[in-house]
Amino acid sequence: MTVALAATGAVVTAVEVDRGIIPVLREMAEPLGVSVVEADAMSCDWTGLLVTAPRWVLVANLPYSVATPLVLDLLRDVPAIGRMLVMVQREAGERLVAVPGAKSFGAVSVRVDYFATAELVGRVSPEVFLPRPNVESVLVELVRRDSPAVDPVVASYAEIDLLLRAGFGGRRKMLRRSLEGLVDEATFEAAGVDARCRAEELGIEEWGKLVACRRSITYGQRPS
Repeated sequence: MTVALAATGAVVTAVEVDRGIIPVLREMAEPLGVSVVEADAMSCDWTGLLVTAPRWVLVANLPYSVATPLVLDLLRDVPAIGRMLVMVQREAGERLVAVPGAKSFGAVSVRVDYFATAELVGRVSPEVFLPRPNVESVLVELVRRDSPAVDPVVASYAEIDLLLRAGFGGRRKMLRRSLEGLVDEATFEAAGVDARCRAEELGIEEWGKLVACRRSITYGQRPS
């Protein structure tokens, strides 16, 4: 994949953690102008690594164990990456692109939607791998929004994430129960959200409204 990307004329930086692969990667890719960096994608200095250009596209085959946390970390912390095309295990990919009400929809889906649009753009058969894995893979494209789906001034990512953790921590519970102590009836009413709904029924806009109304009502109740 690295060699194919370099062949297009793109400026390519390859991040690899496997010390057994790095010598071969350098031998094959560095003569093509590829910069090979030995680092763990979960902990490397992405800001310093990508300083040579203002906008990047990430292309990766991600192990199941790191796929979701890495995608979320990059969306949250590395705005220089404007687009991603990642191959992940099918279940992880379906969660990244899921919409409210879908079987795979969860907190991860909402977090992704805050920062980016996500689309499943291909399926990869296990037959193309050696050895053949016991799982199916998919290709997911994520395109960073010009601005978050909810205005951060109105509802920050951290505030939304607080409610997501509580709401999906009580999955299949009504929101009035899973968000008890965080969101009261007045806030549900002001946000236009039915307190009898469950977390998996709400999209990013509704979570943003809950945060905005919660903040407004809380501040409004403070003594002057």
